[in-house]
Amino acid sequence: MPDPYPNEGGAVSVSRDASYDATPERDVSQASVGELIGEVTADLSTLMRKELELAKAEMKVEATKAGKGLGMLGGAGYAGHMTALFLSFTLAYILMDAFDSIKLGMFVVALIWAIAAAILYTKGRAQMKQVNPKPEQTVETLKEDVQWAKTRTQ
Repeated sequence: MPDPYPNEGGAVSVSRDASYDATPERDVSQASVGELIGEVTADLSTLMRKELELAKAEMKVEATKAGKGLGMLGGAGYAGHMTALFLSFTLAYILMDAFDSIKLGMFVVALIWAIAAAILYTKGRAQMKQVNPKPEQTVETLKEDVQWAKTRTQ
């Protein structure tokens, strides 16, 4: 059986202990049914624990990506709020005194916040598109495990 926990190209690494490795092929004609059932039960139990460990590790990676994207979107929301605030101040100063020098300063600050909001929104949106809630590696190894179990019972 190929290694169900490869560590390649950003894959999640999950440690395996020797108890997980399948026992070498042996003559089952000497074993009792109880022993055989005990072995299969132990193998399946270990396999399920390892699959759960892998799923948890994969979900942690995806949750980290989601957290970063949500943080950027939160920053974009704050920047948008500041844009509205400073644009409102700018409009108030423009209407109050069309030739006062403070109005240009307030307008520049508002434009800076608008640019910050646009950048944060774009980056946060791109980060959220990278989030994959499905644990791909776990799905693949579960498929391999089903095949392994089928060949083991034949």
